[in-house]
Amino acid sequence: MNEITAIDHIGIRVFNLDLARAFYEKLGFIFITGPVGSEPVAIMRHPCGIVINFILNAVESPHKNILMDIDEKHAGYTHIALHVTDLNAIQSTLNTLDIAITENKGENFGSSLFIRDQDNNVIEFHQNA
Repeated sequence: MNEITAIDHIGIRVFNLDLARAFYEKLGFIFITGPVGSEPVAIMRHPCGIVINFILNAVESPHKNILMDIDEKHAGYTHIALHVTDLNAIQSTLNTLDIAITENKGENFGSSLFIRDQDNNVIEFHQNA
């Protein structure tokens, strides 16, 4: 399908819009609108163009991420990966913001830092080698 040109947005189910908005604003996302629609949804956009739709119908904030934190492996999206140009600067900013880095790894294809948002969703910051 050559008509596909980019990811339009990332949908993340969240428990509390205020907490989600505060967390993602720390990462540079800007609140656009919401809640809107019957589901409902709130929208944030990063200056680089990434759009997140928060689906505001989670019954609670999970203590564990069912796709990442239990032994039984379920099908589904496990994380989003954000390409960055300076992983050291990201690490410094995360430390300043008191956001815990849950994993730090380097491989032949690059280096990555992982964090968890307010609902335990995994976010990777990746810098190519």
